[in-house]
Amino acid sequence: MKNNTTEYDNIPQEAFDWYDEYAHGIIDRRTFMKKLGGLTALGFTMATLTSALLPNYLLAEQVSFNDEGIKATYEEFDSPEGHGKGKGYLVVPKNLDGKAPVVLVIHENRGLNPYIKDVARRLAKAGFIAFAPDALYPLGGYPGNDDEGRAMQKTMDRAKIQNDFVAAAHFLKSHSNSNGKLGAVGFCFGGYIVNYLAAVDSKLINAGVPFYGTPASANLRKNIKAPLMIQLGELDKRVNATWPEYEQDLKANNVEYTMHMYKNANHGFHNDSTGRYDKGNAQLAWERTIEFFNKKLT
Repeated sequence: MKNNTTEYDNIPQEAFDWYDEYAHGIIDRRTFMKKLGGLTALGFTMATLTSALLPNYLLAEQVSFNDEGIKATYEEFDSPEGHGKGKGYLVVPKNLDGKAPVVLVIHENRGLNPYIKDVARRLAKAGFIAFAPDALYPLGGYPGNDDEGRAMQKTMDRAKIQNDFVAAAHFLKSHSNSNGKLGAVGFCFGGYIVNYLAAVDSKLINAGVPFYGTPASANLRKNIKAPLMIQLGELDKRVNATWPEYEQDLKANNVEYTMHMYKNANHGFHNDSTGRYDKGNAQLAWERTIEFFNKKLT
């Protein structure tokens, strides 16, 4: 079920696949909209199709930024091997007493949008110190819409972006209230970055949860030591095609891992701002994520 509303139930799977292609630069917006237009002959309106597929961030706030149980600020960090400086959204449990585990929250390929900020707040409500960096900070930050954010991120040096997230991980791990154990959770591109952080430095993270993310390059995977919880959607053919080889390498290197495949779930099923959202699977995946972090980081 897409976003738990019956108006989306009959939209063909091809439409969600086209959105995935569009969101990852395989097809441009014009081609995407043209393909959607072909579905109007089946009785769908463009308004219904675009509301199902394009994000509406008013739907994504599960924890208000005014919630009395958290304190949110924007913090800068040094990134000498990246873009020099980085910035992100830091959320701390308000009544924190002493040390707490820390979790890096990593956005998709479009910058720090409201959904990712909300994920950081959800982690803080669960007792973690959460930090969500914005890869677009060197270009002025997330611009307020995903299309522009995606275009901006595409122009940036990927190696420098990766180094910015490594720097963010060190920044968060050394937070004055950190217990020294760092988790990382990311979505899509962010899922890839979680896999990359685990592989680029075996001592950097203590637990990783990549949601529908591709693996780090094969030459780095031998470095992975952190336990991983891999979250995949059954209908996500593009990312799922990378899993058998990745699993083989994890097994070969005796990495502790669990893979959950969510039935009838699309790429992006955790993102509650679009029709790809699957409430039941998203809630289960999030419960597993919190349980995993509580077990590995506390």
